[in-house]
Amino acid sequence: MNEQLAFDLPVRSATGREDFFVSPSNAVAVAQIEAWRDWPQRKMVLVGPMGAGKTHLAHVWADASGARIVAADALPRAGIEALSARGAVAVEDADRIAGDRAAEQALFHLHNLILAEGGVLLLTARSAPRQWPLALPDLRSRLEATATATLEAPDDALLAALLVKLFTDRQIAVPPKLIPYLVARMDRSFAAAQALVADLDRRALETGRKIGERLAAELLDKA
Repeated sequence: MNEQLAFDLPVRSATGREDFFVSPSNAVAVAQIEAWRDWPQRKMVLVGPMGAGKTHLAHVWADASGARIVAADALPRAGIEALSARGAVAVEDADRIAGDRAAEQALFHLHNLILAEGGVLLLTARSAPRQWPLALPDLRSRLEATATATLEAPDDALLAALLVKLFTDRQIAVPPKLIPYLVARMDRSFAAAQALVADLDRRALETGRKIGERLAAELLDKA
């Protein structure tokens, strides 16, 4: 069959609490985030690998707390005083600013200001603060003393739910039996699930074929 042109359609990511599947691998972290009013020192670091659901859970928390979400590398341009006045702030990818002095200083200022004013701070990262090569000693000491909530590697139930969500975000309906087929054969990680769904979507568009076990088998055999 001649390959067809593939069109990149927008992916509509669902970020509501009802769309966040809770399984044994993430239940503790979800409970910690939902108990945000009781966080030690009114701050928390949400840790997990790429695609683990950190952004989704940060949006769930922001909806509950009225927080504003900002990328860590955007903090030097964010207006820290106005940001802290929100009373609740989520800073995404905080570990990625290590070594960026301007961003580290902005996070240090935000951390001190929002907590001094009785606010609440959530940070997301791929690892715990003790592993970040931060240049500012004062920032490092404050973050290393912050409680962490960890999203663990996915179990079967979570991996299946993630695949369903990823297909739904792309507005793709797949045969129900495809999900357990993929779970049993794919690499067991959030990143692998994202890559596999994207590859299936792209290949189906290129060839005009339906997404099913046969197409999945071809892609998995090449992996």
